Amino acid sequence: MSEKKKLSAKKYLEQLEIIDMMINQDLERLDDMKTDACSAGGIDYSKDRVQTSMSGDSIGNTVVRYVTLNDEINAEIDSFIDAKNQIIHEIRELKDKNFINVLYKVYVQYKNVKTAAYEMGMSYPHVKRLHQNALLMFEDMFSDLHYLT
Repeated sequence: MSEKKKLSAKKYLEQLEIIDMMINQDLERLDDMKTDACSAGGIDYSKDRVQTSMSGDSIGNTVVRYVTLNDEINAEIDSFIDAKNQIIHEIRELKDKNFINVLYKVYVQYKNVKTAAYEMGMSYPHVKRLHQNALLMFEDMFSDLHYLT
């Protein structure tokens, strides 16, 4: 049985943005595959014609790879939604409106602390302290912070 690595609150909460980024990268790969599959290859008529044999169904293989990657992305999205809901629920367990607000803005909406401070109508130094204290409280409340995926 493998031991789960304990994480800091910050690393634990940052997982959402990392998972989201990886899903977006996979979606770009899927789009590239679709573009490659739909583009017609050029034929060079200047060369001598040589009889060749077909080695497998390249379009069929491309479609299988596309569908497989699409299914993997859908599974990643499902896992991401579960992780996001879990983290939102955990953040809300802090019960302090300012702690909840700053952690939600920074780790669920991917905003920086300066933007969060502006949106909360508070000074940056104050929200920076709130953020640090919220992370400490989060770690105290949830001692078993580990990788979600």
